[in-house]
Amino acid sequence: MRLALRNVLFTLVVPGAGAVYAPSWILTRDGASPRPVAFAAITLIIAGLALYVVCLWVFATVGRGTPGPWDAPRQFVATGPYRWVRNPIYIAALLVLTGEAWLFMSPPLLMYVVLAAVAVHLFVVLYEEPTLRRRFGAEYELYRRNVWRWIPHPPRSTTNAAIAETPVRTTPSSANLGRDT
Repeated sequence: MRLALRNVLFTLVVPGAGAVYAPSWILTRDGASPRPVAFAAITLIIAGLALYVVCLWVFATVGRGTPGPWDAPRQFVATGPYRWVRNPIYIAALLVLTGEAWLFMSPPLLMYVVLAAVAVHLFVVLYEEPTLRRRFGAEYELYRRNVWRWIPHPPRSTTNAAIAETPVRTTPSSANLGRDT
């Protein structure tokens, strides 16, 4: 129960601030009353929310932690969406933000999405990846070599028993795109 509460609190504070409070402020800061105009964007928002929930569930059930760096998973997580791409939770957040920008046809909100994407990338490269490398060692290195950073890629089983859930690249031509894409 305590782990569930920690994940709910994390969701209310961090994604809540980034995907609800900040966009709301951006859309209404000049006294505007924005109206949704592109309702197809709701599908992008729902996809992002669904992916976020799956990632949160995997972090809690497999990793025994939260997405927050101050309460990170205790076990290495390479299952579910993490088999396809190394950072699905950030992709989920960016899908929601992009959907919101599209829903309101808001250039300032789209600029926020771009800035958020750059910030997330820098956080991943400068903090998260070095931390995971130190914390999980060879297990993370094998995962990093085989699972792309940003572009989802279909997983394939591996014979390495220690990391049976870790996918490998499916084509030799993807070698230049793999690790840090």
